[in-house]
Amino acid sequence: MRARTKGMTLSNIGKWLLAATSTAGIALAITSCGASNTVDVVYVTSNKLNPGQINAYYLDSETGNLRQLVDSPYPSGGRNPVYEVTSPNGLNLYVANHDDNTIVRFAIGTDGKLYPLQTVNTPGTEPVSLAINSAGTELYVLDYYAPASPGQPSYTDLNPGPGAVIVLPLDASTGAMGAALTVGVTNYFEVQCFPTSMTLTPDGNYLFVTDTNAVVVTTSPPVTGTVPTLPAGCPNSGTVAAYSMTGGVPNISPATTGTPASPSFYSTGAGSEPTGITADPNSSVIYVTDAALNLVYTYSISGGTIALTSSAITGTMPMGALVAGNFLYVSNYNGGTLSSYSLSSGVPVPLATTTSAAPGPLCLMLDPDVGRFLYTTNYIGGSVGGAEFNPSTGALVQNQGSPYITSGQPTCIASVKQKQGNANGL
Repeated sequence: MRARTKGMTLSNIGKWLLAATSTAGIALAITSCGASNTVDVVYVTSNKLNPGQINAYYLDSETGNLRQLVDSPYPSGGRNPVYEVTSPNGLNLYVANHDDNTIVRFAIGTDGKLYPLQTVNTPGTEPVSLAINSAGTELYVLDYYAPASPGQPSYTDLNPGPGAVIVLPLDASTGAMGAALTVGVTNYFEVQCFPTSMTLTPDGNYLFVTDTNAVVVTTSPPVTGTVPTLPAGCPNSGTVAAYSMTGGVPNISPATTGTPASPSFYSTGAGSEPTGITADPNSSVIYVTDAALNLVYTYSISGGTIALTSSAITGTMPMGALVAGNFLYVSNYNGGTLSSYSLSSGVPVPLATTTSAAPGPLCLMLDPDVGRFLYTTNYIGGSVGGAEFNPSTGALVQNQGSPYITSGQPTCIASVKQKQGNANGL
């Protein structure tokens, strides 16, 4: 996610250079995790240092506590890592390094350790989000700026332009990344201006992207360079771009022109800044957070189109969203809280607001093995917050050892089941 906001907020995902609050006094207080209790390995990208860092933790199935691997953190292979995903078979971790325009593939060892194997440059610049299909054969990259037209200067903050979705074919067995999918003369699928995040429905049929189409000046130090202005060709309101997929690839229309697919764009309304987005497990609904209006929207999916069905109030500056069982959780960056909602009625009904354990929550993750622990990356607090999730009530109870220290300014989080990582023999 990348957005500019007022006050103590993000200037953008590529330059989230906020003064991190001191981590002094944050107790690690982690209970010893025996080997038999370790069910998952958790990876957290942090962008405070150069190169960026990836903290790796063992997750204890009894307490939810995180214990950092002995040789963690690992270099991310570039500057400013902002997002990561793991392969469905648990053998690879893919990390987007925003400032180097690279995606780095790491092999996950039998003990959870990371081994860098491959680096691929994106066709555009400033990757901000990743998604992977359930077969592990396609990796989707969201570039903040698309490649410029031949003979034209590259898009930058001084010369802003549209964003782009990139499709990187993956070897199903090794996870190796191929060259960006080329359709005619292009190797990207254009979206609107200043995209922030994307989600692929679990059935693989649809891909959705949030476009803020807006930049709000930040007053947070240190002051960054010239703030981009909205290009003339971009709408003056936020949108959601919707692609239908065929064989893991955005549909091309018409197929013979050599141009990228043209997605359908759905406005999120005047003054909106759609940031986070997630799909429900049934691939029938998406939830979109609005960082400017402090709302979460529900859109139903039908035949490749989406329709707004409801909106619900969040905390201040909602960023991430996650569906866990019959509940929805939203991270409120400025509020340092999580908003929880029941989905039993078909639309989010507010339940409670709980602390994220430290300021600036962004990404959310539910552990993949037992589905009992929820974690947040707390960017300002420089830590990961952990809580136990009650699948019956949706209630969250903070882990005794939470928050867990990172390398500073954690951006996102991913995990694999430990038993999956044992398959690659490293």
